[in-house]
This record gives sequence, C-alpha cells and structure tokens, in this order.
Amino acid sequence: MDRTVIAYVIYLVVSIGLTVWVARTLSSNGRVFLADVLHGNEKLADAVNHLLVVGFYLVNLGFVALYLSDDETIADTRGIFEALSTKLGVVLLVLGVMHLANVYVLNKIRRRGVMEREQLPPVPPQGWVTPSAPSAPSAGA
Repeated sequence: MDRTVIAYVIYLVVSIGLTVWVARTLSSNGRVFLADVLHGNEKLADAVNHLLVVGFYLVNLGFVALYLSDDETIADTRGIFEALSTKLGVVLLVLGVMHLANVYVLNKIRRRGVMEREQLPPVPPQGWVTPSAPSAPSAGA
C-alpha cells in the first residue's frame, strides 16, 4: 500500500475519532450550561444541544474531508509523521476554535439573560401611594 494512502487512513481515523470525542464531551457537559442559559427549560436545552452537535459534526467533518488531499507524495515514514502532524494539528486548532466560539456565544446569551433577570424588581409593586400635598409654610416663619 502507498504511504500516502496510509497517511490518509490514519488521518481520517484520528480526525473522525477526535471530532466524535469532542462533540460528545461538549454535548454532555454543555447540556447543563444550556439549561442555565435557557432558564431551566430542559426540552429546549436538549433540542439546542442536539442542533449544536449536528452543526459541529457538519463543519468539522466537512473540514476534515476538504483538508484530506495533499499535493505531494509521501516518500518515507518520516514524511507520514510530518504530514499527519500538520494535518492533525490544523484539525485540532479548528476543533478548539469551534469550541471557543460556541462557549463565547452561549456566554453572551447567558449574560443577556442574567441582565434581564436583574432588571425585574424582586417584588412586584403592591399598589399606588397618593402623593401628599405640599404643606403650607407656617405663618410664624
């Protein structure tokens, strides 16, 4: 088998494995965060979590597929490791950037929700108090 094909197979197995692992980790740990962001609405948190995971898979696996091809032929074993380290390093960076972008956006949504909760009075108004008429100045003053 050609060394380039060996490098492709290793790249695909490791990249897909890393993508699945990161997606599962983000999904299981991000669910609690989403429930907080969405004010305890568990069904909505699960739906948003699932949609985020699907989007994560589509973007990352699409990138892995597009980044698979290489113009140069791998001549030796050292070339396999060099090609894999470059390709996997870029995939890991993309996974990290996607993770940070998700956390950033969700944190912005969470902060907005916290700000909205803080704007509501802790106790609703109980009723109106009529303003008293200004008292007349006393004649002796």
